[in-house]
Amino acid sequence: MEIVKRSSRMKSVMNRLRAERKKIGFVPTMGALHEGHLSLIQQAGKIADAVVLSIFVNPTQFGPNEDFERYPRDLPRDADYVSTMGVDYIYAPTNEDIYPPGFSTYVNVEGLGDVFCGRSRPGHLRGVATVMTIFFNVVRPDFVFLSQRDYQHSVIIRQLVRDLHMDAEVVVCPAVREPDGLVASSRNVYLNPEERRAATVIYRSLMKAAAMVESGERNTARIIEAIREVIQSEPLAQIDYTAVVDPDTLEPVDEIGSSTVIAMVAAFIGATRLVDNIFLNPPMHSEGRKQ
Repeated sequence: MEIVKRSSRMKSVMNRLRAERKKIGFVPTMGALHEGHLSLIQQAGKIADAVVLSIFVNPTQFGPNEDFERYPRDLPRDADYVSTMGVDYIYAPTNEDIYPPGFSTYVNVEGLGDVFCGRSRPGHLRGVATVMTIFFNVVRPDFVFLSQRDYQHSVIIRQLVRDLHMDAEVVVCPAVREPDGLVASSRNVYLNPEERRAATVIYRSLMKAAAMVESGERNTARIIEAIREVIQSEPLAQIDYTAVVDPDTLEPVDEIGSSTVIAMVAAFIGATRLVDNIFLNPPMHSEGRKQ
């Protein structure tokens, strides 16, 4: 496993792999790796000949009062964590490498980038789209592996790939959960024991939504209200948004028909903002989307 810190070196390595006709799998991360990231690496290893893992805390997707400065950074620990997982290259560029002096080009996915997390965190999704465009140009992967946890990210990146004619297949993998349902996230380390206990309310609210759909409920206003009631029962939780939407367009859905929809939640547990979601498949639910 090689740790590559310069984009020029990364391009050279990727050019060689393509000349050898190897399929490249790319797992983009901000580090602070956990079991959710391992599941993406494992999936990449099943499909690709070479696996590239990026570790880059992207400054353009953080707002001025967010956690950029304190976001966990420990490259040696992360490298050791994945050393036996089949990662061929860790791409760990510096801020100056990705955004050199004079950088002034940004990518915005209109519409999809303006709702939910885009509304709550202005500029966040523009930062995601911009850094992913840079990564696609450097790595030029055949496959990119994303977690369902950041579902809006995956929708935006699919749109980006489609609109800009990028030669990459976006593979969205089920989120990994702790035994009590809390979805794996690098920000979980911010939670103190009381907040960690309280954070499970998000998953419980989504399970309530799934149970309602299984029981025949189709009105999303009632489902959303039930989600909110569960979360609001936890004193340490504060809702950012709740929604039931079309999984491809992120457009709100009023009544659930025969097609899969997705329930999405963002909430603060103490000072930590967490996101989660679940597909609702009438007349049954699952973590994955019905094909």
